[in-house]
Formats: sequence, C-alpha cells, structure tokens
Amino acid sequence: MEIADNKKLVELKKKEQYNSYQEQLGFAKELNILRNDFYYQMDGDVDSFLLIDFLYHPLDTLSGDAYTSRKIDGFRTFYLVVDGMGKGLSASLTSMLMTSFTNHIIDKMIQHDHFDLYLLVHETLQYIKKILLEEEALSIDYIVIDRENNTINYAKFSMPPVLMQTKEGEVIRIRSNNPPMSKYQDDFKVSSHEIKNIEKFLFYSDGIVENTTICDGIPYADFIEEDFKNSFTKREFIDKMYQKMSDQEDDFTLTFINRLDFDRDSCITKKEFSTSLQEVENANEWYSNVWNTLSDDAKKTYQAGVVFTELYMNAYEHGNLGIDAFTKHQLIEEDTYIDTLLQKEQGNSKKITVTLDKVTHSCSTYIVTKITDEGEGFDTQLLSEIFRNSQAFNGRGVFVSRKNSMGIYYNVKGNTVLFLSKI
Repeated sequence: MEIADNKKLVELKKKEQYNSYQEQLGFAKELNILRNDFYYQMDGDVDSFLLIDFLYHPLDTLSGDAYTSRKIDGFRTFYLVVDGMGKGLSASLTSMLMTSFTNHIIDKMIQHDHFDLYLLVHETLQYIKKILLEEEALSIDYIVIDRENNTINYAKFSMPPVLMQTKEGEVIRIRSNNPPMSKYQDDFKVSSHEIKNIEKFLFYSDGIVENTTICDGIPYADFIEEDFKNSFTKREFIDKMYQKMSDQEDDFTLTFINRLDFDRDSCITKKEFSTSLQEVENANEWYSNVWNTLSDDAKKTYQAGVVFTELYMNAYEHGNLGIDAFTKHQLIEEDTYIDTLLQKEQGNSKKITVTLDKVTHSCSTYIVTKITDEGEGFDTQLLSEIFRNSQAFNGRGVFVSRKNSMGIYYNVKGNTVLFLSKI
C-alpha cells in the first residue's frame, strides 16, 4: 500500500513539473507575440519626446489580454490593447491570434512604407471574424499617436476610455467609437482627436477599472481618473492603483505615456566630461554636489547618486571604450580589467555629456538626468532578458538603476539614457 502511494506521489509530481514547464513555455510564447518596439526606449528627439511605459500582469499563465507597441516611422507610433471575452484558453487564443496577425500586417505595411490604420483594422477584423465563436466578442483598441500632425487616431471596440491630460491639468476621455468585435460585424469607425496640448496618455484593459477596491468594494473605475491626473510616471500611478486594491481579479494591461518638452528655462545645468577613470570620479562628485543644492532629502539624493554612478559607468566603459559585457567578464576573471580601461583611455577623445532638467507636475518637482556618450549604442531589446532575470550578472547596473529611479529610458541608438528622480 505504501509503495503504491509513493508511486502515485511520484507520478503526480512529474505531472505537476510537466504542467509547470508547459505553462512557462506558453508564457514565453505570449511574450514573443507581444511586440514592444519601445522597451525602455524614449520616442522623439532631444527636446521633445514621449516616455512610454507598460504594465502587463496576467492573472493566470494563459492571458485574455494582449498588447503591442510599434514604431511606424519617425513620427507615428501604434498601440494595440486586446481583451478577449472570458478567461482561460479560448480568450487567450483569440487575443494571441489577433495580436500576432496584427503585427504581421504592420510588418508588411512598414516594409512597403505604407501604413494605413483603416486598412489595418479592416484586414484584422476580416481575419478574426472567421475565428470568433457564435457568442464570442472581442474588445480591442487600435491607437496611433502622430507627433508630426499632433493627432491621436483610433478605432476603439468596447474598450475603457483613453485618458488624456492637458497641460492645464484637465483630463479628457476618449470613449469607444465601435461596439465589441463579433463574428457578424462589417462596419467600423476610425476617429481622430488633436493632442497638441496633451502631456499624458493612458490606455488600459477593463480588468483594471472593474477590479474592486478596499474602499467598500467600489470598482477602481471611480478612482482611475484622479490617480492618473496626480501621477507623473507609471510608477506613481501603479503605486496609487495597488494601494486601493486588495487582490487582482483579472488580467491587468496598460500603457502610460508622458510627453516631455524641454526649453532653456527647464535646464538646471549641463557639463561635459572626458573619457577617463579620473573623470568618472569627478562626474560623480559633481553630480552629488548639484543634488545637494536641489534637495535636503538624504535618501533621494543617495538613490539619484546610485543611478547616476551605474549609468555613467556604462557610458564610460560600454559606450566610449566599447567594452562589451562578455569581454568585461573575461577581463575581471583575468584580473586585467582596470589595466585595460586605463590602456583604452589613451588617445580616446570621446566625451560624455550630462544634462539636468527640472520639471513640475501637480505641485511636485522632478529632476530629469540625461547622460550621452559618443559610442555606438546598443539595442534596448536586450534589456528584456535582463529584467526577466534580475539575478543575472550581465546588466545588473541597469536593473539597480531601474529600482532606484522613477524610470529609465534610452534613445533609439542607445547612446543616451535618461532617468527620472523626484525631489
């Protein structure tokens, strides 16, 4: 009897391990389908750009939510939020199939330099109609932000309102202009709204607004607008949101976008450093002195210093000296790392430029620090793997920087990094 019980326990354990392995593979596949061209990357030029942040937190391994963010060209960005009806395998399959096909069409449009939102919606609608079940429906957002024409173009199918905040603090709601997608739908609308005076955007699935809160069970829909209005970053918004919720009840998906416009008045200071270990020390001392004039909060000053030290060192060794992570590990193992740095410094005329800007929002002040090197840059998509495994040695500096700031963002080339700190 005991032998039989032990055998059954071993079989159950193997089955649990197999199921767990399959769930891990399934979730990894979902993450590959969800395309994000702006992974820790800013969108725009030196003085005006969008800081784009995401939250994708499925309730279960198989998520009914999906999202995509794509860079169409130098001025237009596309955002997709999908919410499949119900939960489980059916909703997940619908969302993933729709997301995958949408990205396929976008790839073709970009390849032929002809992006058309109306055509994209039409083609994906015709595709998913053949897959949807008789009583099944699909909620979905198609959103294009056009910075050149200062417009947001959208086709919203029974999704929660897009929230936009003006520079004067007013929150504007863009409601759905289409019913949920169904098997028998043919017609749809694409609408447009001017965004010249908009500084923040929020797109999200209904799992967030329908979640009950600790405030007498009132749904979060009653609080989202005020929390969005009083949050400068995604991190602040998420903190406010989770403080009001006891348990997550559905999939959470959101995109938080902040538009920063810098001018001469916003710049606090700017300084250029040469490429040397001595200048690394000088830069850290200079940055610490600047922060001491901005804040008397020791913890915030320390955290800003930690982030600066890590990101400036990356600009020095990986950027201007061109030492990749693999080579760095080898040099450390061989105990020749410092000697190699000193050797590579010789004759290196590249500079590192640091700029600090001050931004105010809802009675709070934020410091925007930009570090620019003259190296070849890197692909920010590499950070995806680093942040999925926080214990990995490679990229620990960036991970530490993210934890101690309100957000870090690289330019397209990867040779400029920006981070936010709150005074």
